[in-house]
Amino acid sequence: MIDEKIMVVDFGGQYNQLIARRIRQMSVYSEVVPYTISLDELRKDDVKGIVFTGGPNSVYLESSPKIDKEIFRLGKPILGICYGAQLLAYELGGSVAKAQESEYGNTRLFVEKSRLLRGVSPETDVFMSHTDYIDRIPEGAVLTSYTKRCPTGSFEDEKRKIYATQFHPEVEHTVEGQKILENFVLDICGCHQSFLKSSFIQDKIQEIREQIQDRKVLLALSGGVDSSVTAALLSKAIGKQLTCVFVNHGLLRKNEAEQVSSVFSHYDLNFIPVDASELFLERLKGVTDPETKRKIIGKTFIDVFKEEKEKLGTIDYLAQGTIYPDRIESGLGISATIKSHHNVGGLPKDIGFQGLIEPLDHLFKDEVREVGRELGLPSELVDRQPFPGPGLAIRIVGEVTREKIRIVQDADFIFREEIRKHHLQDRTSQYFAALSNMRSVGVMGDFRTYDYAVVLRAVETDDFMTAKASDLPPSFLAFVASRIVNEVKGVNRVLFDYTSKPPSTIELE
Repeated sequence: MIDEKIMVVDFGGQYNQLIARRIRQMSVYSEVVPYTISLDELRKDDVKGIVFTGGPNSVYLESSPKIDKEIFRLGKPILGICYGAQLLAYELGGSVAKAQESEYGNTRLFVEKSRLLRGVSPETDVFMSHTDYIDRIPEGAVLTSYTKRCPTGSFEDEKRKIYATQFHPEVEHTVEGQKILENFVLDICGCHQSFLKSSFIQDKIQEIREQIQDRKVLLALSGGVDSSVTAALLSKAIGKQLTCVFVNHGLLRKNEAEQVSSVFSHYDLNFIPVDASELFLERLKGVTDPETKRKIIGKTFIDVFKEEKEKLGTIDYLAQGTIYPDRIESGLGISATIKSHHNVGGLPKDIGFQGLIEPLDHLFKDEVREVGRELGLPSELVDRQPFPGPGLAIRIVGEVTREKIRIVQDADFIFREEIRKHHLQDRTSQYFAALSNMRSVGVMGDFRTYDYAVVLRAVETDDFMTAKASDLPPSFLAFVASRIVNEVKGVNRVLFDYTSKPPSTIELE
């Protein structure tokens, strides 16, 4: 039962999900909602505070997103970040203008006395990303920080419970950002840090039982962390009313289909493996666009589940291991759709079931792992690296073919094997090999080759919302590249992806 929450009102900011995640780290529930949300939703007693996100617009333009001014009469504490701060200033009688010099990246902030910035150093580094600035704060507000380029780093009006930062406290480059968010959520909003501490599992089990009653559920079980935790939760809730279907779409890692079947055959589940690899590969033939791939895969999964449903008799619900980042990246709020996850934006309108069961759809990845541990799942399942539902289809740039699948499986197997042999697992959160669509000239022996380039990707992250490239030894990468080129037919070049998220995503497509 969620009895208190912070609402993150999205104005199109690229860090909307990161704000929510930072608040979740305090064991306080937070939810991303569009700026068009009704005031009735924000007026509810369980809403303890509101955060306005950043966004790409200028508040003084007629076309820019705004919010009903009645929100300031609700009596809820409001924190505005970047565009959100400018919107607060603009709507409350201050003014915003285009800056002569934009600020991007790390900036030294000079801090004045402030409730929001309590405990923050007099001088601290923050992350700025703006072209407009607040040149006059609202009447009754107090300036609480500034930079050499920006006269308003932050302001607040305690009487009206208004707090604003031009900088981004949610970004890790803001050194004391978490402290600032804690001041808002725990001190100003008075939240109690109760989310996921004890009652989530029992509350969710009760909710599932009330929804399902005596009906039956088919779970799309991939063997990954999210679907495994979903299986354990549903099993506790409805027992033999659950059937778990594992679909081999032919886009799994090397030997993975056999491994998943082996693991789950030891659990007390109605576990059904289905080999649909030929169907998926046929439907993906000639397709190069990544969004189209995801939608084809989403629809084909549903078709397979419908077919299994017919074999099994009466099945009312389809269950999935959908988590919060899936929903956000598929276009929750008003932010741009980063990529349609096959289990969200990739689903057809008619799924052929009475409804969807997604018990983890408000949790981030590390929260899902925590629930898994509470449910008693073994570490080999709970701590398993994420593997995308569309599988190798989004680790292969361009058309998916059997040859490309074989190349990626073999290269990935070598990379993962060497990570383990060199004991580098603790230096990276997720690592894999992918295949670019680039072919280039090479030489092997005395012969010319014209083969593919494999891309190695390894990242460090705690929430999979942001990530940076893992610092793997160059000598190790050179050794892995040599093995791949020598052992994987069709490859003559190996690249390492050093890009962070953002601006890239963790997967290639």
